Amino acid sequence: MGSKWRKAKLALGLNMCLYVPKTLEDSPAVALSGGRFSDAVSLSPTTPNRNSDCHVDMPTTPTPSSSGLRLPKHSSKSSKSTCAICLMSMKPGQGHAIFTAECSHSFHFNCITSNVKHGNQICPVCRAKWKEIPFQSPLTDMSHPRSRNGHVHWPQDDAWMTVVRRLPPARLDTNRNISTLFQVVEPGVFDDDEVVDHQPIGSQRSSSTDVANHHSADAIEVKTWPEISAVSKSASHTNFAVLVHLKAPHAIDLLQSGVNQSEMPVTGHNSRAPVDLVTVLDVSGSMAGTKLALLKRAMGFVIQNLGPADRLSVIAFSSTARRLFPLCRMSDTGKQEALQAVNSLSSNGGTNIAEALKKSAKIMTDRKWKNAVSSIILLSDGQDTYTINSPSGATTQINYQSLLPVCMQRNAASGLHIPVHAFGFGADHDAVSMHSISETSGGTFSFIEAESVIQDAFAQCIGGLLSVVVQELNVEVECVHPVLRLSTIKSGSYNASLTSDNRRGTVKVGDLYADEERDFLVMIDIPADRSSNDFMTLVKVKCTYKDPISKDLITLNASDVKIERPDTIGKLVVSMEVDKQRNRLQSAEAMAEARAAAENGDLAAAVSVLEHCRKQLSETASAQARDKLCLALDAELKEMQERMANRRVYETSGRAYVLSGLSSHSWQRATARGDSTDSTSLIQAYQTPSMVDMVSRSQTMYLGSPAPRPPLRPVRSFPARPQPR
Repeated sequence: MGSKWRKAKLALGLNMCLYVPKTLEDSPAVALSGGRFSDAVSLSPTTPNRNSDCHVDMPTTPTPSSSGLRLPKHSSKSSKSTCAICLMSMKPGQGHAIFTAECSHSFHFNCITSNVKHGNQICPVCRAKWKEIPFQSPLTDMSHPRSRNGHVHWPQDDAWMTVVRRLPPARLDTNRNISTLFQVVEPGVFDDDEVVDHQPIGSQRSSSTDVANHHSADAIEVKTWPEISAVSKSASHTNFAVLVHLKAPHAIDLLQSGVNQSEMPVTGHNSRAPVDLVTVLDVSGSMAGTKLALLKRAMGFVIQNLGPADRLSVIAFSSTARRLFPLCRMSDTGKQEALQAVNSLSSNGGTNIAEALKKSAKIMTDRKWKNAVSSIILLSDGQDTYTINSPSGATTQINYQSLLPVCMQRNAASGLHIPVHAFGFGADHDAVSMHSISETSGGTFSFIEAESVIQDAFAQCIGGLLSVVVQELNVEVECVHPVLRLSTIKSGSYNASLTSDNRRGTVKVGDLYADEERDFLVMIDIPADRSSNDFMTLVKVKCTYKDPISKDLITLNASDVKIERPDTIGKLVVSMEVDKQRNRLQSAEAMAEARAAAENGDLAAAVSVLEHCRKQLSETASAQARDKLCLALDAELKEMQERMANRRVYETSGRAYVLSGLSSHSWQRATARGDSTDSTSLIQAYQTPSMVDMVSRSQTMYLGSPAPRPPLRPVRSFPARPQPR
């Protein structure tokens, strides 16, 4: 039999070795026996180890997988025509070779060979151990893939393969200091990041310029509204609200103009700021099968949409964490290497989130070079089993902030300030820890309830990260009239502070994506003042921020906020804009209160809190006017009530849904979360046009699908803002 197999390998051009990783459960690699073959190519070619002719060392996780494959709910008939790995159709004539195993289950050949080459010698469907294993040779020509016996056709609308087709063949470059996927030993210092076309950290140019002399396409738009237009001289008003509304400049509409993200210019007028992105991916045993396949596909979409000036590094973690490659520019070669690394991932072991975040922080702190925007994406479907439990295994008082390195926390002295955008995947993730990580770092928390939404969730996130137009934004509010004092600034999760005399307040906003909006309510104590004039100037607003491309510091002074101070006043109409923002803040406070009650085991009280808030909203001026924002808030509160119907529902989805909603409202930034009326939809609260465009691209370029999938049903919570009168 061995002789026949050797002859078959020589005939098919497959005279090479198969890598099988070793785990505690695995015996040494099993010799291949004669089996079924198809002429096909892999999505990403393997890279041989230069130190060995027939063996490649890969870092492995010693803890075996304790979770099997979660199969999609298909009938027996549909499962025979669907690949259980990529979940795509296996109809003949679509250009995909099909492998049928000895257990009678069939898969796309490139899907199963990618799975098998990393040691998975059992059927993903029935778990039967195979004696015959599909195998293939590496590619020698990425742009014209051929098998030994004929040309292999890839579908022209396969978005992932579109990326691979235009990549050049892999080559060794002695000037490119990039560790391969198969490098086991990591350097002690992660200063091997690829050089960027900018100055090193600490030497960026900084200057101060007035907005009138700023030559950017747009500047931040600042508008203000007092809650009412007049307060009589004889009356006092405590917590008088002034709304400060900010809107970031526009971005170039690249998608509609047909410009590819990867072809964007790096510098110059109307170019976007390049990004340093570290993705931290859970590959523990519970990610086996469908979850890991969808994660790889989503990462392929991210890689595809990064430009040549953007840099990416990937950390895979289970019981331990490993860096697959350093920060590399997403040039054609960089994309090829990134795709190879992501496609090689296999699931196994436990969940060590803290170790993974520690390594991601090390990448960011050790790098020699720095792009204008820095961010971390964390995805996990489980709970950290290494940091938050006691050595005996009993749960102690949990400090979820311990999962995040101190240097990355917003208030840390290091000033690193790199947000972690966390994605809780499925029903078993630890929503509390993921929310704590994102909140502490200044990022957002998204709840991916339906597994198929992962790519759209990533698309929404990078749609924002690739459109940063404002950095280090500070908003300063100062009382003008000498009798006035600020009582508080309602700013959600943004740091707001008042001076000791309560005459001045500051909100540290940070980065803004293109077209993003922020609303802050400034509360003022207005005393009676019979000696005042007929008009009173309340506050003046000043914004300072940095242009991420030019590095210029820009100062913008808004118009002063004034009200009338007549002797007597009639009935006044409350500003609709102020009323809407009060409703938003009130709803967020009710969500937080309900969540606290639910965590204490009192779901009835939690539902009552939400119901009371809905009743209060219904009596406001904006609700009476059928304002869309108020209606959306009511629908969201109702959804939360339903997800607190009983303990089981709350534990599986209610907690994560509420926390993702709180994250969205506290940062006024879009998050992904489930919707019971359509489990595959993304709630589009706070979405920007860039995010909408990227999600649309994800939906119409579904990786590996022969045809676009239907668009998600939008749930527009926060419509366009009307102009002030």
